[in-house]
Amino acid sequence: MTQIWSGDKVLAVTPVLAGPCVVTQVKTMANDGYNALQLAYGTRKEKNINKPQCGHFQAAGVKPAHVKEFRTDDAANFKIGDIVSAENFQAGDIINVTGTSKGKGFQGVVKRHHFGGFRKTHGNKDQERMPGSIGPKGPAHVFKGTRMAGRMGGEKVTITNLEIAAVEAENNLIYIKGAVPGALNGFLTIQAKGDLQVNLKAAQAKVEEAPEITETPENTEAKPEETVSPEAVSEEVKPDSAS
Repeated sequence: MTQIWSGDKVLAVTPVLAGPCVVTQVKTMANDGYNALQLAYGTRKEKNINKPQCGHFQAAGVKPAHVKEFRTDDAANFKIGDIVSAENFQAGDIINVTGTSKGKGFQGVVKRHHFGGFRKTHGNKDQERMPGSIGPKGPAHVFKGTRMAGRMGGEKVTITNLEIAAVEAENNLIYIKGAVPGALNGFLTIQAKGDLQVNLKAAQAKVEEAPEITETPENTEAKPEETVSPEAVSEEVKPDSAS
């Protein structure tokens, strides 16, 4: 996390690299039964991608590290190869951020479930952070869902109603107020209400990278016509004497 200034106030924010994301598949109601867009982010080596996936991403011309599908009713307005960037967000937008929380390993009930623990004196010994009784006497078994010690973290977590403090569209950076789930360099999915747009500048730059080759007058200089004598033609058509 870092901090930025908003007028005379300082805000604690988390910078997130949002894109560019390339549309690798468009799902429609007619073909797939629902409307969605498959977005790809990042790059990886071709040797780490199996052949069916290489063929799937070939139309978009990418070798992504992450692929995620988003439901949208405007999927029919997009095509494979379109680029979605941070320009879709603006300062003040309310978003939902989903990620994988940090793994904490095996933890006790005090840290995992915020138990208060036992008293430290008056007949108590070595029981300050113990869970206590885990089941009643009557059923004589432990109910499902009982809060006990166990592995903590490493789960899918969604934080809602986060606000975007600032956007750097040229660097595809968005600054989100507060913290987001996951560790440094983690993968996040961001959802918000609004219109999804294509980055036209990036799409035009992608087209300009492969310009069409046209034949110029300099390359089409008139060459003198070659004349072939009848004697040379007769020698070429003449069959070989040796069989």
